[in-house]
Amino acid sequence: MRWWVLLPVVALLLPAGCGVPVDDRPRGVEPPFGPPAAPAASSVPGRVEQAFCLVRDGRLVRTVRQVDAAGGVDGHLRRLLAGPTRAERAAGLGTALPGAVHVLGARLVDGRAHVEVEPLGEESGRSDEVLAYGQIVCTLDSRADVSGVSFLLRGGPLEVPRADGSLSAGPLTAADYPAVTGPD
Repeated sequence: MRWWVLLPVVALLLPAGCGVPVDDRPRGVEPPFGPPAAPAASSVPGRVEQAFCLVRDGRLVRTVRQVDAAGGVDGHLRRLLAGPTRAERAAGLGTALPGAVHVLGARLVDGRAHVEVEPLGEESGRSDEVLAYGQIVCTLDSRADVSGVSFLLRGGPLEVPRADGSLSAGPLTAADYPAVTGPD
């Protein structure tokens, strides 16, 4: 008997021995929370994927949108400030930004996103500032060209709340908000 006769038998038995269980149906896989390596090319010609952090059930959730061009940090932030898309709202995603943070703009300086904010009046009554600042930090930190996010008030450093309730002048990253990040 020649060895090639045994080859089909070995080919059939080999996958059974690799230790991968067989399921009755497909199971979901939770992708890790965090920034993608770089804007990915999309399946739609001329568009790229861009990550945004939105809110669901009091937690930050990363979602990816197809946009015409990745653009700079200010354009990315403006897309976040515009709020969730119709499809994102239908999926239960929202935002904590309106009334919690008033953003004037953002610029990239030596790899750090500097976000200029304006003070809110005492009447805002919002208690979800952690989520609001977390949305901005996690969204901008998803960019390959951003190594941290700092907030400025009238040109000076502003301490903002981290997930643990402590205040920090930055630079902040998505790692500063693990207690409020949820599965995608």
